[in-house]
Amino acid sequence: MPRPSPLRIALLPALHLALAACGLACGGDDGGSGGSGGSTTSDTGGGGATPAGVGGGSTTGVGGQGAGGATSTLDCAGLPLCDDFETAAPGGPPDPAVWSVVSPNCSGTGTLAIDDAHAHSGARSVRIDGGGNYCDHVFIANSTAIAAVGAAVHGRFFVRFEDPLGMSHVTFLTLRDENAGGRDLRMGGQSEILMWNRETDDATLPSLSPAGIAQSLRPTAGAWHCIEFFVDGPSGVLQTWVDGAAVPGLQVDATPTPDIDQQWHNQPGWAPALSDVKFGWEGYGGQPMTLWVDDIALAAQRIGCD
Repeated sequence: MPRPSPLRIALLPALHLALAACGLACGGDDGGSGGSGGSTTSDTGGGGATPAGVGGGSTTGVGGQGAGGATSTLDCAGLPLCDDFETAAPGGPPDPAVWSVVSPNCSGTGTLAIDDAHAHSGARSVRIDGGGNYCDHVFIANSTAIAAVGAAVHGRFFVRFEDPLGMSHVTFLTLRDENAGGRDLRMGGQSEILMWNRETDDATLPSLSPAGIAQSLRPTAGAWHCIEFFVDGPSGVLQTWVDGAAVPGLQVDATPTPDIDQQWHNQPGWAPALSDVKFGWEGYGGQPMTLWVDDIALAAQRIGCD
């Protein structure tokens, strides 16, 4: 039974932090559903993820793009993986030449299909209906693109959750680590925030202390969020951006930081060798979820959200 389960962004002075957090929480709420002119199902805009410390006396500094900030979005053409799902038929699976549909270890009630009710761009995305228990998981998987990218992998995807993340541990992105016996590096949530989790030892990023939780974000239900990640296998660096802004609590660098990546450093010499990527839903504590993913891309440099 599996266990339930990035360059440190230096913390800014408190005032700067507060302004940065407000830059995301107060200024990113200009979107909604529905495309222009009624001719497309694209959902325009984003919901503005909520800093986890709002209302709790702590602040999450998310106002800058951080090291390696993207100045423009990469052209999809020529990337090792870039899929907007527009060529797949609604109700069916995504392109089988790119994706396989998998339920590792066991299968239950989880389902997924191309959907035209919501899309970040164009008219289609992948809708995933995952159950609350482990075997009710389902994913789309690609096992070829990471090899073409190399040992340092940038990823970008858009995700829309129907409901808020709950208190229990869930996963919506996995990256198989060959240096960990094929166990996964997982992105998901717990304590209502976005987090990373390492399957081998159940380490979380950030730590799930009040101070750690305040350094991540709560994604807004019913809104599209752009999530970018960077995993540098040889150096053991992990970075994360949400809607273009670096998230301090979702970063691993060479220096342990209390409440953020100190727990991650309990496994010395972490150097993941990634071999596949999967998007879906896997719950460990009873929370089901309907979510949509769209505009997935992998590259050797930061991709961007625009």
